[in-house]
Amino acid sequence: MISLKQIKYALAVGRTLHFRRAADECNISQSALSTALQDMEQQLGFAVFERDNKKVLITPLGQEVLDKAGNIQVQIEDIMRLGQTHGKVLGGPLSMGMIPTIAPYLLPSLLPGLSQQYPDLQLSVAEQQSHVLVDKVRRGELDCAVLALPYNCEGLLTFNFWKENFYWVGHRDMAPSRQPVMHADELADHQLMLLSEGHCLKDHALAACKMDSQATHSLSATSLTTLIQLVIGKMGSTLVPEIALEQLVDIHPCLVKLPLDEPGPHRELAFIIRPNYPNTKNIEALISIASKQLTNTMKIDKPAC
Repeated sequence: MISLKQIKYALAVGRTLHFRRAADECNISQSALSTALQDMEQQLGFAVFERDNKKVLITPLGQEVLDKAGNIQVQIEDIMRLGQTHGKVLGGPLSMGMIPTIAPYLLPSLLPGLSQQYPDLQLSVAEQQSHVLVDKVRRGELDCAVLALPYNCEGLLTFNFWKENFYWVGHRDMAPSRQPVMHADELADHQLMLLSEGHCLKDHALAACKMDSQATHSLSATSLTTLIQLVIGKMGSTLVPEIALEQLVDIHPCLVKLPLDEPGPHRELAFIIRPNYPNTKNIEALISIASKQLTNTMKIDKPAC
């Protein structure tokens, strides 16, 4: 009979494609891991991994095994969490992911409220791009994640808790005078800079403006902070979500912000979980605190969504 430990070891090798790193991840010796997996392969009657001195390959049948093993591991972890379902809300460990265009602006308002109301919560937060977080939630490596929608979260449940629009941000010396809003068809005149490929904020900004990626300026960056520094240096302009204005824009007198005059909301923040995640009360509590803290801390008038 294949054991849960063997499943754990196989999945670790499947992730790392390296027996030593997988053994370190599982806190066992490499020889013990290799022996356990060889025993598993003997029970299966076929090889899961191809081994040589340089690399580890997954066989076609082995990939099917790992896919099923991943589902089993998620189910087991959910079973282990069932004991927490009837206990205190947010009274134990919770792993949460958050994308980089949300984490720096939501966490400072979210964490104090969580610490005050739920002192027994053991929270761990991972900051990654959307596709990484979706994959980790599906595999059970994260309990939940906070993304910006629209985004493909097929097979997962989404719980929206905040709507917001984008603002055009430019240097005061280069901004249009006495203009209350910025229209999408005017952006090309202001050397628009957006985040690099792979950031969903770029896709949301392009969708809001009905533009394609070829219409943007050649300068791009991997963080909103870098984009703002480029704007301060008069290299162009950018689009910033409402949640980030206070930290990124309002502190710089040389910057001007104008609402993007396109139908909104331009993006929605949401928690995502697996359909069989047992602690939905935890998510409900997180949503309540997050929406309340955002409402209390935003210093600009909330646009109608």
